[in-house]
Amino acid sequence: MNITDQINKRKTFGIISHPDAGKTTLTEKLLLFGGAIKEAGAVKSSKIDRHATSDFMEIEKQRGISVATSVMGFEYNGKKINLLDTPGHQDFAEDTYRTLTAVDSVILVVDCVKGVEIQTEKLMEVCRMRNTPVMVFINKLDREGRDPYDLLDEIEEKLNIKVRPMSWPIGMGKSFKGVYSLYSESLILFKGSQTKLTGDTVEIKNLEDPRLEKEIGELPTAQLQEDVELISGGYDPFDRETYLSGEVAPVFFGSAVNNFGVKELLDCFIDIAPQPRARQTELKTIEPSEKDFSGFVFKIHANMDPKHRNRIAFLRVCSGKFERTHPYKHQRMNKNLKFSNATAFMAQDKEIIDEAWPGDIVGLFDTGNLKIGDTLGVKDIGNFKGIPSFSPEIFKEVINKDAMKTKQLDKGLKQLMDEGVAQLFTFEMGARRVVGTVGALQFEVIQHRLKHEYNATCDFVGTSLYKACWISSKDKKKLNEFIDSKYRHIAQDKDGKWVFMAETKSWLQMVMDNYPDIEFHFTSEF
Repeated sequence: MNITDQINKRKTFGIISHPDAGKTTLTEKLLLFGGAIKEAGAVKSSKIDRHATSDFMEIEKQRGISVATSVMGFEYNGKKINLLDTPGHQDFAEDTYRTLTAVDSVILVVDCVKGVEIQTEKLMEVCRMRNTPVMVFINKLDREGRDPYDLLDEIEEKLNIKVRPMSWPIGMGKSFKGVYSLYSESLILFKGSQTKLTGDTVEIKNLEDPRLEKEIGELPTAQLQEDVELISGGYDPFDRETYLSGEVAPVFFGSAVNNFGVKELLDCFIDIAPQPRARQTELKTIEPSEKDFSGFVFKIHANMDPKHRNRIAFLRVCSGKFERTHPYKHQRMNKNLKFSNATAFMAQDKEIIDEAWPGDIVGLFDTGNLKIGDTLGVKDIGNFKGIPSFSPEIFKEVINKDAMKTKQLDKGLKQLMDEGVAQLFTFEMGARRVVGTVGALQFEVIQHRLKHEYNATCDFVGTSLYKACWISSKDKKKLNEFIDSKYRHIAQDKDGKWVFMAETKSWLQMVMDNYPDIEFHFTSEF
């Protein structure tokens, strides 16, 4: 199979949502339909010992939330699917932002009871920045939720994207009978099951077909006929190009926990979702069909297996063919690296692979050479763009609780920061260390992992910091003068970049006004 065939075969996407919208459950059901797992787990059940396939960190199992991106690959209808399940909790949004740089499209899960929530809006903003194609799955139709039309209007208004229903629910809650696929013109009647794939599909091209009333009853038939007529008149016909350009989101309805509507979503996704796309580096546009291999690291995870202190870098293949043990140039370090243990993922299960193609996610065992954003390739191509760190929202100073474990603490902090769990800023004055995060829960995760993975303990003490701003200037002398004059408020990030640590919004604005030659950046990529 040549590279063009390999590219056409692949679909790489991420699943995003607000916490508790059912994202991890949908992920499992997609894996179930793809034959990748035989039985779904249960994230929050205390009666059984299984957990969601994609949640493997101990703290995730305890809390029933996803805090780290999981990668899963499976085959479905002749296609190789690479699925990235992201953290739903807002405190881990930055991991999700970075993951979105590694996918070609997104499935957004919305709870039919709660509708569009704040975190959903934030995640959608990141998708809009890159015009990422989005499909929407409105979940939990087995519950009494909001009117489907109201939900569609809210998605268009709050997420700034047009919608096109591709399936439609027949009833809701106790009266929920299934979904009608507008895409395949078929009626799907389901019997509720959380673990097995059950349901009958009736192909109905004409909604006047008497079989429809026989299957679902007189009143639901009349309502469905009216709804489909309204959809045809109120929404533009589906156009794949507007979906691929990120202008229109196809919408599916269902209940992931009961398998309602999941197969229809997956079948349509296989048909219309984009194959691996071109990517931009500092020097050029990289087409996936190019002969030479290239890829970038979008995530690093230490200690995936607590019994073995391993460190794995997640690499997205962008072009050419990746071959295990082949030397590839590390663009930042300007030296060749070999990887003898390249792996493919099925959540925490890994298997050694000999090759990978554009769109694939490869796990590289690493001893500390790789960082998030690093580019590997055959030639000098510069680094891939669009993998920034964002200015944190909460800052706390690190206090070592055990001087005898200083080395363990330093190592743990370094590795966790390389993973992108949070950001570390070291002040020039006094070598104070401050950790910045998007949400408060991250501090708890850091403490938990330091204790259980590195045998180190620390406290986090609140600080009066408002914003971390990366600084630069076209005039090197002016930049040095600024650093000298504000040395009490100057820190370096883990990569040695200069950062101005502002204490208040008004003070930051005053400093920006007083130093017009200094550029202040709210992301690390500039």
